Amino acid sequence: MLINLSSSPPSPYSLIKSPRQKPPISVFPLKPKTHISNFLSSPTFFSLQVSFHPKNQVFCDKIKYPRWKSTNFRCWAFSGFDFGGFESARSVIEAAAVLTAIIVVHESGHFLAAYLQGIHVSKFAVGFGPILAKFNANNVEYSVRAFPLGGFVGFPDNDPESDIPLDDENLLKNRPILDRLIVVSAGVIANVIFAYVIIFVQVLSVGLPVQEAFPGVLVPEVRSFSAASRDGLLPGDVILSVNGVELSKTGPSLVSEIVDVVKRSPKRNVLLKIERGDRDFEIGVTPDENSDGTGRIGVQLSPNVKFTNVRPNNLFQALNYTGKEFWSLSSSVLDSLKQTFLNFSQSAEKVSGPVAIIAVGAEVARSNIDGLYQFAAILNLNLAVINLLPLPALDGGSLALILIEAARGGRKLPLEVEQRIMSSGVMLVVLLGIFLLVRDTLNLDFIKDML
Repeated sequence: MLINLSSSPPSPYSLIKSPRQKPPISVFPLKPKTHISNFLSSPTFFSLQVSFHPKNQVFCDKIKYPRWKSTNFRCWAFSGFDFGGFESARSVIEAAAVLTAIIVVHESGHFLAAYLQGIHVSKFAVGFGPILAKFNANNVEYSVRAFPLGGFVGFPDNDPESDIPLDDENLLKNRPILDRLIVVSAGVIANVIFAYVIIFVQVLSVGLPVQEAFPGVLVPEVRSFSAASRDGLLPGDVILSVNGVELSKTGPSLVSEIVDVVKRSPKRNVLLKIERGDRDFEIGVTPDENSDGTGRIGVQLSPNVKFTNVRPNNLFQALNYTGKEFWSLSSSVLDSLKQTFLNFSQSAEKVSGPVAIIAVGAEVARSNIDGLYQFAAILNLNLAVINLLPLPALDGGSLALILIEAARGGRKLPLEVEQRIMSSGVMLVVLLGIFLLVRDTLNLDFIKDML
């Protein structure tokens, strides 16, 4: 399964070209699954697609937003885990907890849909691999496993150790088509509901961040010993014009305009009109030259916006805010997914696994609580949307098989055919998962420092 966090509103850009700069992150989650009668499992590998305009990709380095808007997941750089302090470690734990909670909610959807219909369930597991802890209740084994990157709900349908007769009407495979459709789709429904609840809690507790745009482009950070630092730019400055051209309008395109001018002007003076506090003045900056002949000045840029939190006055207004935000995030997820498939040749190399998504989540958690709410909501919506794709090893693949059975007048495909279809995706998932885990781990900064 693919989890795509790409969105469309403003994103900061960096005019710092680092020799160890990493590409934007993507998450391609896939979930191993056996035959439908055995397991329903959550994606083991998430795909976080954080995209921005291709022509500016080389400038994306690091992002710091003062506040979060619903679609600010545009350009997070994969800087890796920083275990330098308690707060950093806590943010990693918070991100991992969000990911685990989403998986638990997904699997709980499958479990409850089966349990409430009287369908036999044999296992509920969080994680994969060796069992760390377990207990049994009502003939169900609940376990926590060594690798908390997914989970599964097990059914005794084809379990050779089960003493349930094969013709028992409460085995999942023997239930009517509608009952099975409910069980298989319940994980997706649970994630959609969970996303709505997360947004509702955010609206009530901290409110929704609303941005107000101002003319110019903000300079949040200036790298030491860079051209910008050498020529007098300071963090917090606002660029109002470039080479005499006023940046009077607002919007993310302003950042691109400055980026393009600097790229085209290596070792040539660029005149910037700066607002610093209540003073306006001009500074000449001479960009250094990159190895590819483009210019760089060593600053981070972002749209000049300020964020304030808006909280509802009553329950009706809270529901109204939640509905609008939920629809906005859902539309963003669907749109970014469409763009991913339309430009898959470009986005395939941006695929990453759970290590990357936790790294991004940790960075979000370090910023503020608003971002963590939005991060969790978007992950849920991504998981829901992509899990519906009719691909082997996804819930959508299982749903497709059930719908084919319905179209055939209730005649199932031969068991061997179904197992081949599902198992064809499992091997690809496992290989891709191993590749992503290794690659993303090696891309972490502290790992690179040790190598």
